[in-house]
Amino acid sequence: MTRNSSGHAYLLDNRQAEAGERFAALSALFDPSTFRHFETVGVGAGWRCWEVGAGGPTVPAWLAERVGPAGYVVATDIDTSWMHEAAGYEVLRHDVAAQAPPAGGPFDLIHARLVLVHVADRDQALRSMAEALRPGGWLVVEDGDPALLPLICPDEYGPEQELANRLRRGFRELLRQRGADLAYGRKLPRLLREAGLAGVEADAYFPIASPASSELERASVQQVRDKLVAAGTATDEEIDRHLANIAAGGLDLATAPMVSAWGRRPVSAVGDGDRDGDGL
Repeated sequence: MTRNSSGHAYLLDNRQAEAGERFAALSALFDPSTFRHFETVGVGAGWRCWEVGAGGPTVPAWLAERVGPAGYVVATDIDTSWMHEAAGYEVLRHDVAAQAPPAGGPFDLIHARLVLVHVADRDQALRSMAEALRPGGWLVVEDGDPALLPLICPDEYGPEQELANRLRRGFRELLRQRGADLAYGRKLPRLLREAGLAGVEADAYFPIASPASSELERASVQQVRDKLVAAGTATDEEIDRHLANIAAGGLDLATAPMVSAWGRRPVSAVGDGDRDGDGL
């Protein structure tokens, strides 16, 4: 199982077969929101971009198309099992909390989604990313805040929903035991300001009753079912019943709120590495 720089075993191992299904569901759920934030910060031709903890290929592929041949995109992850070299971007195995930023910087954009919440030394990781920005460059960090919405079925009106919520509580306890900060998302605006970034803004998004939410839950439960049983959260029969409830399509499943925060590294003067010349 993949481990981070502090030796914690990641709960959702990239090398398991369900990981690819999870990445596909996460892309369907959150890529449109992520790309909207890239549009907000103005990603364009010639930009140099670092995608941290890419997991799958959809985000670096979008960036590579946007920056074009004059730009540069590097996608890094502690486990690159589901990453493939593709035209327009480079793939590197890399631990953002333990290693120096990859060559190719300073960067116009650095982006991490659903990464830092799982990193034990997340403060160091955030500092490393902020320091790898060019003056005027943007850091966009997106992370979940499960504590803001503890229920996967917000409308808990029957036994099927109660079972789903019990399994979700057990799943999040497993995450907490491995060092995840379940209230991390709400901290991002403050943390970006503390890292010295300017013009910090943030918003949050979480879908309810999306087919991709159901697929994400199915793959996630399959991936950790042995640990849920071992922890006494549920029996195998109950997990099978939950998976059947998902397949029947009667559960309105929500994701944890995804908080997106973005800020810019200040420049000392207009024109000092600032392509837009706005002096931020």
